[in-house]
Amino acid sequence: MSDIRMRREHCFGLAKARKIAWDWAEQVERDFDMECTVIEGAQRDRVEFTGSGVSGALVVAADHFDLHARLGLLLGLFAEKIEAEIEKTLDALLAKAAPAKPRRAKKAPKPAAPRR
Repeated sequence: MSDIRMRREHCFGLAKARKIAWDWAEQVERDFDMECTVIEGAQRDRVEFTGSGVSGALVVAADHFDLHARLGLLLGLFAEKIEAEIEKTLDALLAKAAPAKPRRAKKAPKPAAPRR
């Protein structure tokens, strides 16, 4: 058996983190044929997930996500690839939820020197 653990810090607050977690759960159910159950709490939520050869939980707090997945023997052979895919999925949702960075104003071009 292999374990995958990851933590992602954020500053979204619990309500927005819940939305991200629900989006993540819907995506892994659809893309990886998993079954997810959301258990809401006052301070944090827990998204429990199971699939063929994998089980685990995503803990959702106001300032972080903690994921722990246990892979069966066969899936354990692909642990690095599976971990990379989980990271990609969660990081994409976090990036999508992050506020856009303000763009710097472009400097006006310098006027051309007068011709003589």
